[in-house]
Amino acid sequence: MTLRFAPSPSLRHVALAAASFAALATAGGAAQAQTVVKIGHVGPVSGPQAHYGRDNENGARMAVDELNKQNISIGGKKVTFELLAEDDAADPKQGTAAAQKLCDAKVNGVVGHLNSGTTIPASKVYNQCGLPMISPSATNPDLTKPGYKNVFRLLANDNALGAGLANYAHGTLKLKKVAIIDDRTAYGKGVAEVFAKTAKQLGMEVVSQQYTNDKAVDFMAILTAIKNKKPDGIFFGGMDPQAGPMLRQMQQLGLTKTYLFGGDGICTDKLIELASGAKTLGNVVCAVGGASLEKLAGGKDWRARYDAKFPGQFQVYSPYTYDATMVLVDAMKRANSVDPKVYGPKIVEAAYQGVTAKVQFESNGELKNPAMTLYGYKDGKKTPVN
Repeated sequence: MTLRFAPSPSLRHVALAAASFAALATAGGAAQAQTVVKIGHVGPVSGPQAHYGRDNENGARMAVDELNKQNISIGGKKVTFELLAEDDAADPKQGTAAAQKLCDAKVNGVVGHLNSGTTIPASKVYNQCGLPMISPSATNPDLTKPGYKNVFRLLANDNALGAGLANYAHGTLKLKKVAIIDDRTAYGKGVAEVFAKTAKQLGMEVVSQQYTNDKAVDFMAILTAIKNKKPDGIFFGGMDPQAGPMLRQMQQLGLTKTYLFGGDGICTDKLIELASGAKTLGNVVCAVGGASLEKLAGGKDWRARYDAKFPGQFQVYSPYTYDATMVLVDAMKRANSVDPKVYGPKIVEAAYQGVTAKVQFESNGELKNPAMTLYGYKDGKKTPVN
């Protein structure tokens, strides 16, 4: 005889209740479904330019932290933002490797790179894998020349910076003779060539053109050759790890009345430390492709928030990485999608009021109506001069 056991009513009720609870839990989980949006950032966080890279990364990280407090939903799902930061050490090969790594990680967008020499080759990688990228600091005009639809620049390029400095040297300072030094990088060479070309067009004499590299610290031979030409000013196309020693050596050689011009690469707070008390710091005139934070609505408040979060680390580009991150997310919101193929075309339609500017782009990815600020170092502090 086969015995059959039926579950008791109480056990049946327990089973039904457990099944109902599991269904509710599943439904609740679906209602709370989240999308993780990965924003890639690349900059040099090792090597002599690490202070630039940390500052840039800080700006992007600050934006991500603030976005995560806004409870943003895109495509019907709550979004959590995550920063994937890579180091390119200001080296083009490491830059392309970092770009490929972000492509493989399927990040949703990229803020970077810092240097023109790393950004230009990396942009080709991002174009091939369909990732939108916004550089906060690469100023060489060649970045946008290939016409990639996914590549954008958030500040003025070298054509504006080099020409603006030459015009100031000629029109305001009334200089007659200038010398040129560049570090042979895409950035340094590019901005120096624009300065030299504009200086000649304005009637200034370029008395010497010298070359170095982005690892050098000894410029005595170059500066001695320049001194013999008696220029009123020297333009240096390069970064502050070289400009600091250059200022000290200019003082040693008695070039104490000679101006040192440079683009945004030398226009940092770090330059004060690198000049090690050289009085020639007071002869520096440098240009940044944006308006000064002090003159922007909300600029002082943004800087106060940055300094509270990253004390003593501000250099120059972090407001641009902050804005670049916000512009990517603004495009995602307008497209109602975090898919690069869907939101990417919306970036060029941006009309985003950022910390650095009202961000709008030309069809080629250049910023519309970019501002430019000239700075000097008065009493050891970087100060706008226009």
